[in-house]
Amino acid sequence: MASNKPRILVLGGLGFIGKHLVKLLVEQNIASKIRVVDKIMVQMARLGSQFQPAFDKVETIQANLSNPDAVAKAFTDPEGDYNIVINLAGETKLSQSDEVYAEGITKLSTLVGQEALKHKTERFIEVSTGEVYEPDQKPSSESSKVSPWTGIGKAKLKAEDALKGLKGLPLIIVRPAYVYGPSDIRGLAPRLCIAAVYKKTGEKLEFPKWFEEQKINTAHVKDVARALVHLISNGAPGQVYNLADKFDTDQTKLNAILQAVFGISIGHLGTIESQASKLLSAESILEEVNAEHAPTWSKMVSEAKLDYSPLTPWLDVEAVSNKSLALDGSHIESTGFKYEHPQVTEALLREEVQYAVGEGWFPPSLI
Repeated sequence: MASNKPRILVLGGLGFIGKHLVKLLVEQNIASKIRVVDKIMVQMARLGSQFQPAFDKVETIQANLSNPDAVAKAFTDPEGDYNIVINLAGETKLSQSDEVYAEGITKLSTLVGQEALKHKTERFIEVSTGEVYEPDQKPSSESSKVSPWTGIGKAKLKAEDALKGLKGLPLIIVRPAYVYGPSDIRGLAPRLCIAAVYKKTGEKLEFPKWFEEQKINTAHVKDVARALVHLISNGAPGQVYNLADKFDTDQTKLNAILQAVFGISIGHLGTIESQASKLLSAESILEEVNAEHAPTWSKMVSEAKLDYSPLTPWLDVEAVSNKSLALDGSHIESTGFKYEHPQVTEALLREEVQYAVGEGWFPPSLI
């Protein structure tokens, strides 16, 4: 490194993982300077008491990183270049068009990688996704076959390939499983909202057997942030690292925890009903499910007088497409990293819900 403490540029630092990463970097006094770049203004990020103190100590810049001029501005600093670049930026909404993902993921990552080369970055950490692998019940290692099954996964893999093509870029790729924890919106949060709906209605929540067996491997956001910090010094350029806990999470395991958290009854549909559901398209199943859950959730939010909630019980077709996300997250442990949250627990899901309650995102009467 150019100095004892690196200068760190965090792209997409106001997002879910980014907030936890910046907080950890500040608390551990890792960097001589931290600059955070994001498409939204920091004043609009609703950081709250958990994250605001950390962001008071870093520089923040608003920029659209799909724009070359904005990328150049993000990297340019009269105080000097950034030793470490961690790219968490990119489109995260599901079921967008290929054009949206091409612009908001592939083009974005390519532009920031090219700029990092110009500024002689010493480590470029690209946060991709486990959705680049061929879906399988068997955990994918870093050398497993890639065959993306979501729009985000397809665009992320193209971004990885584009970055690998930049000769001289000290690239490290990270592929997380479903990330959950305080401030989660996409990972396990929709399933928590669904459980809350059934807490409200008092009805039994039932899943088809094939859905219960679907792998939804997980990684706690604090472990993801810790892994990114760890890789600053311990990651090898040219390497790919999966991030997944030891729980081998599937819907059945998660159901047992949701029952404990919300005090609801969860079961599975009978064999005939489960088999019948397999004959229906994912779109038709989800259309019916979402039509049932979404209005109840909206009513719950209204009754709780919540001004704003980014949470929803809405299950996207891509998220529930009878395809398993199973990752072997052990390779990073060979570098000395250790998962502090090796499995999803009742306490961790309660923490996630309590955070949402504290932010005014979740009806407090349901926990």
